[in-house]
Amino acid sequence: MRLRLDLAYDGTGFRGWARQPGLRTVQGTLETAIARVLGGDPQLVVAGRTDAGVHAAGQVAHLDLTDAQRARLEKGRNPSPTALAARITGVLGQYPDVAVHRSAEAAPGFDARFSAVWRRYEYRIADLATPYDPLERGRTTTYKARLDADAMDAAARSLIGLHDFAAYCKAREEATTIRTLLEFGWRRDDAGILIANVKADAFCHSMVRSLVGACAAVGEGRLGIADIVGIRDERARTSEIKVLAARGLTLTEVGYPAEELLASRAEQTRARRSLDED
Repeated sequence: MRLRLDLAYDGTGFRGWARQPGLRTVQGTLETAIARVLGGDPQLVVAGRTDAGVHAAGQVAHLDLTDAQRARLEKGRNPSPTALAARITGVLGQYPDVAVHRSAEAAPGFDARFSAVWRRYEYRIADLATPYDPLERGRTTTYKARLDADAMDAAARSLIGLHDFAAYCKAREEATTIRTLLEFGWRRDDAGILIANVKADAFCHSMVRSLVGACAAVGEGRLGIADIVGIRDERARTSEIKVLAARGLTLTEVGYPAEELLASRAEQTRARRSLDED
């Protein structure tokens, strides 16, 4: 039995998603909790492997149950896979910084990572035009300049499309940097926070935080739109573009195709590349 888990976490206290010996990670914390409920050695596969300090509101993972784990699930007070979410979150304790919001038996062919067709992130910046709000410090980056939101929005839109984003990614051996940026724009909310909406088929390592850093440079007046497009097309990283802090970044949503296309999408993605998430 394969289960789909929808989850959220505050990344502040984690050293990223992926399990690492001796470090507190989201994967390690969840797998330990699942083992307490179902036993065995659970192995989660996630839609997007977030870095240290990055948050998630709409992360997706899958879990393949062994026969023993399935038997233990079915022996519980509520044997339905949909009840597992509450059982896992309960094991995590009061006010946990990670929670499973939904659990269900996965549709045939579903793979949390390879079936995904797009991921959406949000990035939040408080500039000098924004009053400091201590309640938002965990998910908002402070930028010591007054930023032009309209210029940033225009800059973001100039980068949309299918391109090689090597200049905006940290290189990883044998990992492609060609991505389709589907949506990218900026707005200010009612509190004056600058919020980026970034959607792509996939993201290479540090891509979102580099893209928002490029837009901040335009908003500050240090670079023009032609500059950041030129940097993209040169396909070489530059010190002119800052990788902004992880604290402002949240994975908000993962998109999947219709159920009958899940398996073929996963097969196509595996054949094309191994995804390295931001």
